[in-house]
Amino acid sequence: MFVAFFESARYVGHLYPIALMRIYMGYYFFNVALTRLSGEFLNQPRLAHIITEGLPQRDLPSWYVNLLQNVVVPYWRFFAYFITVCEFIIGVTFLIGFLVRPAALLGIFLMINFVYAGGGTTGPLSIDLQQTFLALFIIMFWVGAGRCFGFDFYFYKRQRGLWW
Repeated sequence: MFVAFFESARYVGHLYPIALMRIYMGYYFFNVALTRLSGEFLNQPRLAHIITEGLPQRDLPSWYVNLLQNVVVPYWRFFAYFITVCEFIIGVTFLIGFLVRPAALLGIFLMINFVYAGGGTTGPLSIDLQQTFLALFIIMFWVGAGRCFGFDFYFYKRQRGLWW
């Protein structure tokens, strides 16, 4: 398995820039998750405050506004942990290059919700950076970025499929 990790650089060398971007994004999301774990994001109703503050400024569908007001805001602690765990999963999988496509789908879902619900106030990410990460997650899913300098290449060699 470790041999395949180093073989991936030779066979999929054209993915070097994508691999470097994947590793950077993994490091970034891993750091964000650790910051949220050690900060007040999980203990204070900051997520509920961000959503209630941003909703009047946004033109969102009524079903999404109802979902945010009736589900996310009352249970802010669960969703704060969910966001932190998702960012941690994205960070680890992007760093090691294993199951990058499912993690990219998770990142697409997360960034779409950040863009619409938070309106650019969900912490260290501005709205432009959120949209950039959304585009990068789509690229990571489309290309299969874990195949270069990642463990996805080992599984891609043995069984080709959508997830590798």
